[in-house]
Amino acid sequence: MSSDRYIAFATSPVGHRLVSALGLPAPIHLERWMAGRTRPVEGALLIGGSGILAKAASGLLNRLTDASYADEDGRFGLPRWTAEHGPKLKAMIFDASDITDVEQLVQLRTFFQPTLKALSSCPRVVVLGRPPETLADPFAASAQRSLEGFTRSLGREIRHGGGVQLLYVGEGAEDRLEGALRFFLSPKSAYVSGQVVRLAADDSQVNDWTRPLAGRRALVTGASRGIGAAIAETLARDGAEVVLLDVPQAQENLEALAARLGGRGLALDISTDDAPQQLVDALADGIDIVVHNAGITRDKTLAKMSEAQWSAVIDVNLKAPQVLTQALLDSGRLRDGGRVVLVSSTSGIAGNFGQTNYAVSKAGLIGLVQAWELELAKRAITINAVAPGFIESHMTAAMPFTVREAGRRMNAMGQGGLPQDVAEAIAWLSQPTSGAVTGQVLRVCGQSLIGA
Repeated sequence: MSSDRYIAFATSPVGHRLVSALGLPAPIHLERWMAGRTRPVEGALLIGGSGILAKAASGLLNRLTDASYADEDGRFGLPRWTAEHGPKLKAMIFDASDITDVEQLVQLRTFFQPTLKALSSCPRVVVLGRPPETLADPFAASAQRSLEGFTRSLGREIRHGGGVQLLYVGEGAEDRLEGALRFFLSPKSAYVSGQVVRLAADDSQVNDWTRPLAGRRALVTGASRGIGAAIAETLARDGAEVVLLDVPQAQENLEALAARLGGRGLALDISTDDAPQQLVDALADGIDIVVHNAGITRDKTLAKMSEAQWSAVIDVNLKAPQVLTQALLDSGRLRDGGRVVLVSSTSGIAGNFGQTNYAVSKAGLIGLVQAWELELAKRAITINAVAPGFIESHMTAAMPFTVREAGRRMNAMGQGGLPQDVAEAIAWLSQPTSGAVTGQVLRVCGQSLIGA
């Protein structure tokens, strides 16, 4: 995996002065979750808005941070924060759910403008709203849809390594906020910004937030290295028993990782005709979480792409997740209340030069999420996709220098993400309380300037 030498230069004393003088991008080292941390937010959190969602969030504040403030004196029993006298802000929650007409949209400016010069490094912002499609009043629906333009624009302006998300909270889902806030207000979402997530009513609970996946068994494909290994490590950190799958050629690395994580290795070529039955036989005790991470590239422009290059990518990246998941469902190996997460790509959303086969496969995974959402919900199984952007990996390290640098800089954070960033998003979607989230695509791309 190649290192980002530009960030190292830009954050050095000499480099910082030169970058500032020349007006060059100045990305900072992103804060990420570290072992031993106990609170999602380490610093001051400001909550604003007076709607029912702010009230629900206010009851969680003492579990999120040690320092909470409100935008008005006495609101939720909290001290008022002001730009003149308040501390630097690490996190913000704003309830915009009661904005129902165009005049009220000014509340966004009123709340956020004073905060933007008082941010700590790597701040996290969550705006709360109601799903526009559920509102009968067209003007209210329009106002709520406006929040998407605001949060995505603020995500590009916030700088400091910060991220901004919009959570549309459905009626009856007010008690689903904790899991989402724990993720989006913490460094676990370091490379996630400009995203819109819908929360629906659900009754699943997490008993221990230090090990939210305790008692659950997870399958991760393509797990011997890179993003797959990071996913396995993160799920195991969160308490899951892990089954790690990769091709037979990677068996040595696979078994070493499985031994370190106290899990089990499974050497299997998922593109073979008998792979579904082999997987069913290997998982006789059942599974709770399935992460389809295995993927390959065979990049060529369409004019130069062979049939073998096309088919290899489609078979591994798209057909295998389809038939393996179907086999786990039909056999009952995937338990009720399970979680399925597919690793897509921003290439499947925006396309990419020389990657028609890869983009087809990754767009197809998003289609699978949307098509299976309602059917799997009958068994309380969620299905979602994570779409990484430029992630520092063995694959991106092999790119030509100019292509690699363009991929790193063409996002709001001015840098590539790490495998850990993808893994944290998948771990969140695998939690019991993420039963409130299904049929959705979460982009882990630093708010890419293209397709995100």
